[in-house]
Amino acid sequence: MKKILLLFGIYILYISTATAQTAVVKGVITDTTSKQNLLNTSVVLLNAKDSMMVSFTRSNAKGFFEIKNLKAGKYLLLSSYPSYADYVDAINLTDTSIVDLGRIAMILKANILKEVIVKQQIGAIKLKGDTTEYTADSFKVQANATVEDLLKKLPGIQIDKNGNITAQGEKVQKVLVDGEEFFGDDPTLVTQNLRADMIEKVQVFDKKSDQADFTGIDDGEKNKTINLKLKDNKKNGYFGKINAGGGTDGYHDNQAMVNIFKNKQKFAVYGIVSNTGKTGLNWQDRDNYGESFLSNADYDENNGYFSINGSSDFLDSWDGQFRGQGFPLVQTGGIHYNNKWNDDRQNINGNYKILQLHMNGGSATNSQYILPDTLYYNNYKEDFAKQILRNRLNGSYEFKIDSSSSLKITADGGIDHAISKTVSTSQALDINLLPVNSSDRTLSSEGDTRTVNSNLLWRKKFKKKGRTISFNLRQSFSNNDATGYLYSENQFYSKGVIAQKQITDQYKTTKTVNQGYDTKITYSEPLSASSSLVLNYGIVVNNSNSTRNSFNKDGGGKYSELDSIYSNDYRFNILTHKGGFAYTLVKKKLRFSAGNNVGITSFNQTENFTKSEVKRNFINWYPSTSLSYKFSSQKRLSFNYYGNTQQPSINDLQPVASNDDPLNIYIGNPNLKPAFENEFSFNFSDYKVLTDRNLWTSFSYNFTGNAISSRDNIDTSGKRIYQSINVTGNRSYNGYIDYGFKLKKIDLRLGFNGNFNAQRNVSIVNDVNNITNSVSYTAGMYLSKDVDKKYSISISPNATYTSSTSSVQKSIQTNYWTFSLSPNVDVYLPLKFQIHSDADINFRQKTSVFDNNTNVILWNAWVGKKFMKKDALLLKATVNDLLNQNLGFSRTVSNNYITQNTYATIQRYFMLSVVWNFTKAGTASPGGDDE
Repeated sequence: MKKILLLFGIYILYISTATAQTAVVKGVITDTTSKQNLLNTSVVLLNAKDSMMVSFTRSNAKGFFEIKNLKAGKYLLLSSYPSYADYVDAINLTDTSIVDLGRIAMILKANILKEVIVKQQIGAIKLKGDTTEYTADSFKVQANATVEDLLKKLPGIQIDKNGNITAQGEKVQKVLVDGEEFFGDDPTLVTQNLRADMIEKVQVFDKKSDQADFTGIDDGEKNKTINLKLKDNKKNGYFGKINAGGGTDGYHDNQAMVNIFKNKQKFAVYGIVSNTGKTGLNWQDRDNYGESFLSNADYDENNGYFSINGSSDFLDSWDGQFRGQGFPLVQTGGIHYNNKWNDDRQNINGNYKILQLHMNGGSATNSQYILPDTLYYNNYKEDFAKQILRNRLNGSYEFKIDSSSSLKITADGGIDHAISKTVSTSQALDINLLPVNSSDRTLSSEGDTRTVNSNLLWRKKFKKKGRTISFNLRQSFSNNDATGYLYSENQFYSKGVIAQKQITDQYKTTKTVNQGYDTKITYSEPLSASSSLVLNYGIVVNNSNSTRNSFNKDGGGKYSELDSIYSNDYRFNILTHKGGFAYTLVKKKLRFSAGNNVGITSFNQTENFTKSEVKRNFINWYPSTSLSYKFSSQKRLSFNYYGNTQQPSINDLQPVASNDDPLNIYIGNPNLKPAFENEFSFNFSDYKVLTDRNLWTSFSYNFTGNAISSRDNIDTSGKRIYQSINVTGNRSYNGYIDYGFKLKKIDLRLGFNGNFNAQRNVSIVNDVNNITNSVSYTAGMYLSKDVDKKYSISISPNATYTSSTSSVQKSIQTNYWTFSLSPNVDVYLPLKFQIHSDADINFRQKTSVFDNNTNVILWNAWVGKKFMKKDALLLKATVNDLLNQNLGFSRTVSNNYITQNTYATIQRYFMLSVVWNFTKAGTASPGGDDE
């Protein structure tokens, strides 16, 4: 009996203690205007430290709610009701707290401007599915600020000095406006010309293919994309910007853009006449012309990117892009139109752009070649003059035939006429710095490139949810036709004395035609409420023909004698039957997909000069899988794997020598096999809304079978002959992290980021297997602080360490540091004066090979005064490169060589500019403020 009484007493004591140590929060939800109680209002209690939900309830018919059994601590109470603004309040509970909040007055969003009761900003950033959404008005920018200015304020987004955007560690490929392309795929035209106050939401996501969006099955095609959602009251009217500037040494910068919105119609026109480096076209244009951004083995020390490609163009062709090298003069313009009608069942999007670009300049390149038994040094200088006239047209039309079917057609085409001339000198030295060879070379070319690409997609949904069928037809065509002249005088030395002279004087023609068709039919079938299966089959045709001719002079001085060594007519046709499946499972927090396609590929290679023909067959695999888990609306983890077959290009295969540079001769390899790339990636994202803390991390691993690399043979005279080959053992690792938070007491945004890239590349050097291990580590931080109408300041320091070792001579290592600092300051003075200053400060460690000073402080500044209503007019005086230190510089590490390139670029000038921002917008029809 005593034991029973003792246990009963302990139980009573436990209950009373537990009861005494819990707290209660209660209150009544009412409407501010009508004073009526609100039924079923959502009431959430969050942990103030990490924003995790502690408890949840809803108000009863009388608007009353109560949350019991709470521990002591700091909390945030959030109440939400449809059409009403969210209410947030901070609560501090003790063990015995009974907090009665009384009547909590909710306010209609329509009246939000009349009375604000939200006690803390919430919802600046939301994760909606796979989309990160920023509320634009939650981030302060100055009057007439551009979208680019807005993006720089958003956590997880960085913009470099060239306007390239990185979001959550990945380069942004597209910027859309209300889900539609705006001037095609030129992000800078959007970000640098649209105004920030037009934007309601900024959405960042991985844009899937149209097919994947339709079926819900991930096919692996993704582009990091930003969508700018316009405010409803900005969708009628017009706005624009005109910039006119003239400066010293003949520099000028004149730009204009006008945007007209009327309900669902958008019309825009822009024009640029400038020699300050603003071209208005981005690097992606080149990919649309069937070419690649990087042509040879390359490493970018700023973002840790390595690539290996041994192919070479027959002529020293130019892609028509300005990347900071030389002095450009650009005249460009474009027109954009977008419209939806018939209850949004039909829409059209069209863009036309024209570009006239003249560019001249010079550069110097110093290289160290590592061979198994010795070293070579090469010093190269060139002067160039280039020009291009480019026309480009693209558009899309979509027709929703009915509620279950649609048709979408996209097309683009372009015409380039390019002229290029390069005059160069080079000298090769041996390990004792004695001359091995030297060259004086002039290479000129003139050519036309024509392209036409189109895509047709028909989709049909059946009555059973998830059952669909679609048909996709892609077409591509490109024709490159060019002529040119090569004149080269080469000297070869023996023990420092000229032993041989060689002159090459040739007229060259090249014509390359590529034509492709890709057809696919896809069927999806739901297996259950949460899973589905997709089946597909298609035929892919890729036909290429390349004709290269080199002519020597005959006795009469005419270029009529065909040089068979450097001439060839080659055809490369690929036929692939491709089919496969994909399985998808979607639960509340879990999403899983896996699939595999198999391609039966036939190569038909014909050398038309000799009538020789080679046929080869391959089986190619395209596996993929992805797994994602969403812990909460702001936290998720994902894993992806993709396998992809990479076909060699006709430049890789064509068995003809290219002697554009007689000291570096490329020969095609018709025996190349397709490469197979495997990529694994992990991504984790976590954002705390109430504490404004973000964490984005990613890691990827890539390895390639039958990778396309290079075989180099360098003889005792320093002449290099190289070609593409298949190797095994290429792999890479890449990691990224971005962690940022806000110090609310001092209103300072602080963040840290870092990434690493490691590469293992295999090549052959003078018949010796060469393994190059390269790695780079980057660590950085950023901080920013804004005080409205007083100042805005940001700074981003970074440090990168690069190391590379080649197995042919392990004792020779390339190790160096680079440091960068990018401060940006705006000060707002009385009488509407403003001072701006920004800088790119770069310090690069010297190496044993490159011991010259390449440190640069590129300091730009301007002072201006604003006039007119809403500061619409800006008069400013600008100085570019105040210290006159701008030095074009790049350093390349790859395979068995390290190269440093310096080039002429735009330096100091002063400019006086007038910038006028004008707008007229309204909700129902064009109207509102007119400036």
